[in-house]
Amino acid sequence: MKKEVIVYTTKDCIECTFVKQMLTENRIHYKVRDISADAAYQKEIEKLGFLGVPVTVYGDKAVKGMTPELQELVNKIMEQKP
Repeated sequence: MKKEVIVYTTKDCIECTFVKQMLTENRIHYKVRDISADAAYQKEIEKLGFLGVPVTVYGDKAVKGMTPELQELVNKIMEQKP
């Protein structure tokens, strides 16, 4: 089964925009889940241990914000691309 990349976001989140831009520049397909549009998405990130966005999820790994951990996750995704 192919792992998905999911970015939890809100419309006016500048850091979220940077995360999505980084993924796009690396040609990584991702799904957007806007927590302000669906309360279920807010509950999903809370279950992951986060209260705010952006949160990027790939497989069993979740990363908050634009951090070195996000770059590591992007590198892992790039390694697994066909």
